Amino acid sequence: MQVKIHTTMGDITVRLYDETPLHRDNFVKLVQEGYYNGTLFHRVIKDFMIQGGDPDSKGAPSDRMLGMGGPDYTIPAEILPQFVHKRGALAAARQGDEVNPERRSSGSQFYIVWGKAYNEGQLRQLDRQLEMQALQTAFNRLVNERRADIMQLRRNRDHAALQILQEELQTLATAEVKAHPVALSDHQREVYATIGGTPHLDGQYTVFGEVVEGLDVVGKIEQAATGRGDRPLEDIAMTLTLID
Repeated sequence: MQVKIHTTMGDITVRLYDETPLHRDNFVKLVQEGYYNGTLFHRVIKDFMIQGGDPDSKGAPSDRMLGMGGPDYTIPAEILPQFVHKRGALAAARQGDEVNPERRSSGSQFYIVWGKAYNEGQLRQLDRQLEMQALQTAFNRLVNERRADIMQLRRNRDHAALQILQEELQTLATAEVKAHPVALSDHQREVYATIGGTPHLDGQYTVFGEVVEGLDVVGKIEQAATGRGDRPLEDIAMTLTLID
């Protein structure tokens, strides 16, 4: 299933993945309702991505902060390893892990990836970043599991025991990551070395489609001059239609 995004800078056609049916069906429903018509690409970051889908952006004055609008629901994550944040990927925006640990997607807001291409040295650095991220995630989970113990030690002001417990959790997190190494897959390395994209978002957000026509238009939009909140200085409005 395909959707055409008519913008004031040109048209973009996206293909929706059948493997992410919750996001596909929700996107189609909103397109059919005309939900997106008149909304803006309200957040544009050069060499990164373009974001839209906030209903509050319709006719919004230039000084209005955008990015919080949407329907009164979120969508369960459909994060699949085969769909990466390559240039042209269509993905769902969401709130951060601290308030949204299940990584549920916004009901309407989406972004299209631009990113950049990476050389071999940069790919190795990404591997190191993935390992550090995995270590932090494992450590945070272990801390949460021992939160009651930690709070009791803090109440007792037992700093020595707290230090010992922290070192123990760090050792456990390191062992966990070593037992299950994380690194870019061969597919990711090929994609990010050739097509380019934003690999640090993989596994964090649901990718549910990709641009099949009009990638040059995405490139034009991501180059737009922006002001406060990364909003383009000149409004870039959209109208979405299904392609039969």
